[in-house]
Amino acid sequence: MFNKNFKLIIAAFIIGYAVYQFIEENIGNGIALIFLSLIFIFLYFRNEIILLAFLRMRKQDMDGTQKWLSKIKNPQAALIKKQQGYYNYLHGIIFSQKNLTQAEKYFKKALKLGLTMDYDVAMAKLSLAGIAMQKRRKREATMLLSEASKLDKNNMLTEQIKMMKQQMKKI
Repeated sequence: MFNKNFKLIIAAFIIGYAVYQFIEENIGNGIALIFLSLIFIFLYFRNEIILLAFLRMRKQDMDGTQKWLSKIKNPQAALIKKQQGYYNYLHGIIFSQKNLTQAEKYFKKALKLGLTMDYDVAMAKLSLAGIAMQKRRKREATMLLSEASKLDKNNMLTEQIKMMKQQMKKI
């Protein structure tokens, strides 16, 4: 809801007031204010709107996810680089059911900006492999599938990868 820099300014003021409370020997107030400032610092690194969009995505509500993402007006100014990656990743998932060209653009941008979790990178590469396969780019799809299988350390995507490899043989 707040700009990323505004969150840090609020956290700095709260920490300053917490130090004042420590000086005035109100230790309990100071500790509570430190915890309050940690919320704003956490929200600097994990944008609240993207978290709410992920909750909508978990419920398979693509329209709700799109609604939450539309609340971010200028993602380059409002989000840090990793959050921009997840913003584009969520848009890629939404557009993968509507427009493959747009989805491919969003997934590539998300990978370029960076995603924190290896599973998310593997999922983005797997989706890109599926798009490349549908566009008859077999070499690119094979390369992306091998990268996705390397990144899938918890074997959560092995079934999808096997299924896509079988479909690749048919092409």
